[in-house]
Amino acid sequence: MTAPTGWVWLARIKRTQGRKGEAFAEILTDFPEKFAERRRLWLLGGDSAAPKTPADASPREVELLHHWLHKDGVVLHFAGVDSISAAEELAGFVVAIPLEERAALDEDEVYVGDLIGCVLVDVAGVEPVTVGEIEDVDRSAGPVALLVVRGASADEILIPFAKDYLRRVDVEAKRVEMALPEGLADLNDPKRS
Repeated sequence: MTAPTGWVWLARIKRTQGRKGEAFAEILTDFPEKFAERRRLWLLGGDSAAPKTPADASPREVELLHHWLHKDGVVLHFAGVDSISAAEELAGFVVAIPLEERAALDEDEVYVGDLIGCVLVDVAGVEPVTVGEIEDVDRSAGPVALLVVRGASADEILIPFAKDYLRRVDVEAKRVEMALPEGLADLNDPKRS
């Protein structure tokens, strides 16, 4: 069997949990309940060569024996990983599934991973203005995720991914259109200091 080329990250293994080979992982999916439906998963990367993006990873197929949610994370136990020392070797690996196996979304929803690499365009003015490329999405900042955008005039621009601002997402064209409040894209501009 050949490995799939596109990946969806579900979790990143942080450390061991327990004495029988379980590993504690940070949840990277909006659908942690789907672990109950999955037995076949893949491990990507590793601590010394943790992938920066799903494309950087070399996959290793594993069988999920059982799991449980625990302290804002998930504990995973894989077949063949039956000791603390075996689980220690998993630290840093990303737990993933092939892109074609991800959960279906409603028409007005988008995967966070699909936003990364898109160009953010401000369409609030008469002429559209390119803000920059979306490099990451920070979901820990509060109730609204922040788009981490690399702009031409600033190192990093943080834009709230609020429905009120959103006008269009075209994943195929790698373009996100938002009507941003005046001055928001300029907050981190070093020329303003």
